[in-house]
Amino acid sequence: MATCLVSGGAGFIGSHLVEALLAQGEQVRVLDNLASGRLDNLAAAMDQIQFIEGDIRDETAVQRAMAGVDYVFHLAAIVSVPQSMAQPTETERVNTIGTLTVLQAARTAGVRRVVFSSTCAIYGDEPTLPKTEAMVPSPKSPYAISKLSAEQYCRLFNQAFGLETVVLRYFNVYGPRQDPASPYSGVISIFIDRMSSGEPVTIYGDGEQTRDFVSVSDVVQANLLAAVKPEAGGQLFNIGTGRGVSINHVFDSLSQILGYGSRPDYQAARPGDVRHSYAEVSQARTVLNWRSRLNIEQGLQRLAISLL
Repeated sequence: MATCLVSGGAGFIGSHLVEALLAQGEQVRVLDNLASGRLDNLAAAMDQIQFIEGDIRDETAVQRAMAGVDYVFHLAAIVSVPQSMAQPTETERVNTIGTLTVLQAARTAGVRRVVFSSTCAIYGDEPTLPKTEAMVPSPKSPYAISKLSAEQYCRLFNQAFGLETVVLRYFNVYGPRQDPASPYSGVISIFIDRMSSGEPVTIYGDGEQTRDFVSVSDVVQANLLAAVKPEAGGQLFNIGTGRGVSINHVFDSLSQILGYGSRPDYQAARPGDVRHSYAEVSQARTVLNWRSRLNIEQGLQRLAISLL
């Protein structure tokens, strides 16, 4: 039995990871400042975990959370591109300095491995598709820049200090508990929330922009494998399906599933958004023995049923 720390464990992805770790029989500790995470997300797990309310920029809180930990899953972050455009300094403090604080505490505590949650936003709008881990980053938002900086710190700690780190670059994650109030990453949950209420649905841009939508259950499995595969240490992996899906396709699919009869309200594209994105995932398949199990049609059907 290992002791695992999940930073941001009260969030969307983190709470699913907490449940999966518990199902494996691990001891789980959660560090979350509840700025965006919610205790409701951990309702089924609270009596089985140690919960610490604290900020990843607080060295004392992080050191306390890190004591006796074997594996760290670092998910705590500001994850909204629009928020990062409005608050670039705060985004840098949380995503970069917060990650550095976590890495330093993990090194001091003798942690076996840190699995860091990063983002496909690092690739920016460079037109080459699919996005491969070897591509030169071209971040277009403070969010992407902060995550790229955090990745570099992970690489440094792995190479210079002997702290094993693995970086997972998520593409567009969706699933139960995703907050429909999110202005960016929750486009699917926003659509479901508004369609199920009979409200208008907004699409920014022409809707032909594409994303690689990957289910949260698949992302959780990638984390579990990244923690224990010996050959994964020091590496980074794209976590996606390898398929680009347009926002219009998502809208049409959900409209059919939910019986929604209205057309979308198209608005101007948002600053910082990329046009097209999907992952090359052969590296995760080869090294982690991971692949996504749900395509977008299956995932949307399951999600809609779970929420209604």
